[in-house]
Amino acid sequence: MKIAVSSSGKNLDSLIDPRFGRCAYFLMVETDDMSFEIFDNQSISFGGGAGIQSAQFISSKGAKAVITGNCGPNAVKTLTAAGIEVFLGNTGIVREVLQKFKNRKLTPTNIANASEYSGLGGKTNSGRGMGSGGRGGVGRGRGMGGQRGFGAGRNRS
Repeated sequence: MKIAVSSSGKNLDSLIDPRFGRCAYFLMVETDDMSFEIFDNQSISFGGGAGIQSAQFISSKGAKAVITGNCGPNAVKTLTAAGIEVFLGNTGIVREVLQKFKNRKLTPTNIANASEYSGLGGKTNSGRGMGSGGRGGVGRGRGMGGQRGFGAGRNRS
């Protein structure tokens, strides 16, 4: 069975990264023989929607389960809609947690254990994105007319 694990490093002896959508790496592990592929998490720097993008990536790689620490509601919803089992609240070394999975010691859930946008560290990108131009937006009226009546702004006679 192919399982995605959020990891802070590039091998099975790395720690599980507690942040699903903003983890450093995803290890795609084949539990039959413990072979794995390493993927950089391309969603780590997204301003929002990192969990959903990560969930879609996991699904595209054919994972049947995800093992991670924390996961928000949108990511959990995306994963479960894709038929992927979600195992949350995990910490420790990837290899050891995978062994717990193989021994059926982990319980799947469809309930998030992190709030929406929790991976942003309290920043929710709610700014309006409209600056004042630094000086109140008031120019000198000169434009590009070369003083021919197209925005010269003053009479220089």
